Amino acid sequence: QVQLMESGGGLVQAGGSLRLDCAASGRFFSINAMDWYRQAPGKQRELVAHTTSGGRLNYADSVKGRFTISRDNAQNTVYLQMNNLKPEDTAVYYCYAEIQVGGTFKYYWGLGTQVTVSS
Repeated sequence: QVQLMESGGGLVQAGGSLRLDCAASGRFFSINAMDWYRQAPGKQRELVAHTTSGGRLNYADSVKGRFTISRDNAQNTVYLQMNNLKPEDTAVYYCYAEIQVGGTFKYYWGLGTQVTVSS
């Protein structure tokens, strides 16, 4: 069974940094996209950062210049380095991946990790 496990959330003061990790485990053939989403209370889940196995990167405008997504394909892991955090970054952060299982790509979500930024 394929699983995504996030780690690295926590409480930090505004201007601080955190790094989130997400590792995929289980039996699968390959991983295409590995993304980070977030959901703040009362708001819809939104894409924060996107990466493909080919190295394409995209960021939400609100995090450009502050957040960096990277991945280790050999370790099936994606990272999100978050610098200069702001109170509005407070949310539950979710890892998302498109993973080839058998002959088809399936979509998986992690359980989420809380990031809280105090002012």
